[in-house]
Amino acid sequence: MKPKKIPMRMCLGCNEMKPKKELIRVVKSPEGEISLDFTGKKSGRGAYICRDTECFGKARKARRFEKAFSCRIDDDIYGGMLNELEKNS
Repeated sequence: MKPKKIPMRMCLGCNEMKPKKELIRVVKSPEGEISLDFTGKKSGRGAYICRDTECFGKARKARRFEKAFSCRIDDDIYGGMLNELEKNS
């Protein structure tokens, strides 16, 4: 029997390929709202980060979210995402 394929995604913070289930999806909705998607089912453009606040900080500092979504992201949105990440980790 053929082994089941595990979908891999790259973390924007540490640039490591990890199984999709271990990462958190950051999504930009069609309306332009950016938020964390813990279920992985929201519609829109997605990017992935580890469940670690350190990786979130690295991705924010290098502006990788802004590059992935091709838009400017305000500090209050980053703050909200960080609080949500700390609550659910």
